[in-house]
Amino acid sequence: MSTRIRLAQQPEADELLGRSPLAALTGMLLDQQVPMEWAFSGPYTIAVRMGRDDLDAGEIASYDPEAFVALLSEKPAVHRYPGSMARRVQQLCQYLVEHYDGDAEAIWRDVATGREVLARLNALPGFGAQKAQIFLALLGKRFGVRPEGWREAAGAYGDEGSYRSVADITGPESLAKVRAFKQEAKRAAKAAKSARPPGKP
Repeated sequence: MSTRIRLAQQPEADELLGRSPLAALTGMLLDQQVPMEWAFSGPYTIAVRMGRDDLDAGEIASYDPEAFVALLSEKPAVHRYPGSMARRVQQLCQYLVEHYDGDAEAIWRDVATGREVLARLNALPGFGAQKAQIFLALLGKRFGVRPEGWREAAGAYGDEGSYRSVADITGPESLAKVRAFKQEAKRAAKAAKSARPPGKP
C-alpha cells in the first residue's frame, strides 16, 4: 500500500502514512483532542525517535512502557496527552500482534465486505464506532481499499463529495472545508443544547 496522503501536511510524515498501514492506523488513533496535522505527524515522530523508517507492531508492543511514554513525551510531544496515548498505541500494537501477527494491513487485506472491515476496526483498542467508520472511509477514498458495501458501512463518512473527516482531505483547500464542516457541526450542537428546556437531558 503506497499512496499520496496529505494529512500531516508534512512531506516525510505523509509519505510514511501513505506506505505504512500501521502508521495510518496509529495516526487515526492519535486523532483526538489535538489538531489533525499534529495527530497524523505522530507516527513519523515515533519512528524517527525509535531510529526506524517505519513502525513495527512487535517492537512497539514489547517496548518498555515507561520508556515508551518518555519517547512520546519528548519535546515536541507526540500528543497533548502523551502518557495515555503511549499506552493506547502500545495496546493497539499488542492487539495486532495477538490477532494479526503484527500485520496491520491484514485487518482489511482480502476481506470481502465493508461491514466485516468495519467490525474488525471497531474491535481495535482505542477505536470507537465513529473512528472505525472514518478510517474505513479513509481506506476507501484514499487507499483504494473498497470491499463490497464499504461506503454504506462507513455511513455519512463514505459519501462521495463530502467534507466531513480526514477521509476527505487531499490538501489545504479540502482541509479548510472539513474544518468548516466540523465548526458548523459544533455550533449546531451547541445551539441545540441551549435550546432544550431546563432539566431536559
